[in-house]
Amino acid sequence: MTTERPRTQAMTQHRFGGPEVLRLEDRPCPAPAPGEILLRVRAAAVDPVDLLIRSGTAPLYGDPPFTLGRDVSGTVEAVGTEVTGLRPGDEVFGRIDSGGYATHVTAPAGRFAPKPATLDHIRAAAAPTALLTSWQALIDIAHAGPGTRVLIHAAAGGVGHVAVQLAKAEGAYVVATARADRHDFLRDLGADELIDYTVTDFADAVHDIDAALDLIGGDYGPRTLNTLRPGGLLISAIPGDLGLAPEDVEARGMRFAAVRAEPSGERLAKAAALLADNRIRVHVEAALPLEEAAKAHELAEAGHAKGRLVLILPV
Repeated sequence: MTTERPRTQAMTQHRFGGPEVLRLEDRPCPAPAPGEILLRVRAAAVDPVDLLIRSGTAPLYGDPPFTLGRDVSGTVEAVGTEVTGLRPGDEVFGRIDSGGYATHVTAPAGRFAPKPATLDHIRAAAAPTALLTSWQALIDIAHAGPGTRVLIHAAAGGVGHVAVQLAKAEGAYVVATARADRHDFLRDLGADELIDYTVTDFADAVHDIDAALDLIGGDYGPRTLNTLRPGGLLISAIPGDLGLAPEDVEARGMRFAAVRAEPSGERLAKAAALLADNRIRVHVEAALPLEEAAKAHELAEAGHAKGRLVLILPV
């Protein structure tokens, strides 16, 4: 007599295309391999790169079928051999490679950190990529701190609004670009100077920047060089069109670095202290049930959302 494996629900796509290609399917629950945990996902964030992967613009997972979702929060349901430090029942959050749009997912245990008790799963799921990108860019690379002038583009977005708060927590002076209707939101998060890019050319208005975080790409990269001091640093977190080559930056007497938000439970654990005491607040624009993943992608593609969009998994 065979025992049927538990089932899981997953939002899967079998072809590239628009949000309509996302389909909820039932499939066997995965089992953790050595060094992995099985996570009962409670919430999963919708990342901008998810839209590019879904459409085929950035086919990072190869050809479909696959399940999107990299930022997750949930409860450890089982652990594989060789896993230490985590056990069933632990509430964790982390950034994985894929598969987060599902009730269960397996991933290396080292990708996860304990979820702060003060944070619900929705906000915890919204945090990993934003925290990791900001931390790697502003602390590991830029060494932002008192006396540092930092420029952050798309400052009201999912990564940008966390980057603003992290830079302020480190004591930097923060200049942020965003539409005027986002300025009050960003002032509340600590931004010192705000530029409405729809009416003001930041390349003319901003000067003597030590480090700039580009979350937009295209012509923003070349224009941002005009804001940097000699020897200043341009950091790009764009998976696509950077708008320039590193050699172009160096030819202007400045420095260039790229950030790809490497998963790290250890780094997340350090940053979790900032979440726990509310020095960094992750703003969730909307939280939708898993079955409305297509609607969440439509909202993301419409643009200009504050903070993050999150999918809620069924209990």
